[in-house]
Amino acid sequence: MAVHDRPAAFEGSDGLSYSVEICADETGERDRPFGAYFLFLRWRRIGEAAVEGHVETDFLSHGATEDEARDRIGSMHLTEVKQVLEATLRARNSGGSRRKWWDAMRAEDGE
Repeated sequence: MAVHDRPAAFEGSDGLSYSVEICADETGERDRPFGAYFLFLRWRRIGEAAVEGHVETDFLSHGATEDEARDRIGSMHLTEVKQVLEATLRARNSGGSRRKWWDAMRAEDGE
């Protein structure tokens, strides 16, 4: 973001495109009042460019202030952010089979 004045974008192992946003919220914890996490926006594959979904991480950094938590997570290298995306996709998909929409459509058509 600091270099290109836009969010970083990645292709996930699921073949879909994601951009990343740093978010922060109150944690409710006295010792770590703010936490920051990544929100990965998933972009539509076909048609007009638009967001069609998202995945998000748990808190990855903490701080006494929202800015402190954001600064800590914002210091991660892009290769680390990509690794976080992949780990998040693996965790999301470990709950069972998650077919791509085109595979589900093919099955419904009997192909």
